[in-house]
Amino acid sequence: MGGDRPRRLLPHRHLDHHGGVRQDRAGRLPVPVVFGHFLLAAAGLVVWIVYLVTDNRALAWTAFGLLVPVALLGFTLFARWLPARRAAVGGDQAPPEGHFPVPVVAAHGVLAVATVILVLLTALGIGGS
Repeated sequence: MGGDRPRRLLPHRHLDHHGGVRQDRAGRLPVPVVFGHFLLAAAGLVVWIVYLVTDNRALAWTAFGLLVPVALLGFTLFARWLPARRAAVGGDQAPPEGHFPVPVVAAHGVLAVATVILVLLTALGIGGS
């Protein structure tokens, strides 16, 4: 319960080391956008799981509808991450997001695009039995 206790989760430790999610430095990822991205994605996942259980096509479209703002927020975060990454590579003073590993960001983007495409194809009934 002390303020000096180390964080147990790796992402928190990374953010703590590089300045956290505080709003005191320019160039940061906006906290509402980060959490909105996460919460909408989590909601979409819940809707998708319910779709898998019920096989109700309307739920597949609802999941896709939730993924659209998730993707837009993701593009926003990516656009904000690029200059921070360039600053980190260039040796300039970079905000914490500039230190995110490129393979992790790339894998997240590739898997996100694949998810949107597969959900859309499923909602359209393409490839279904």
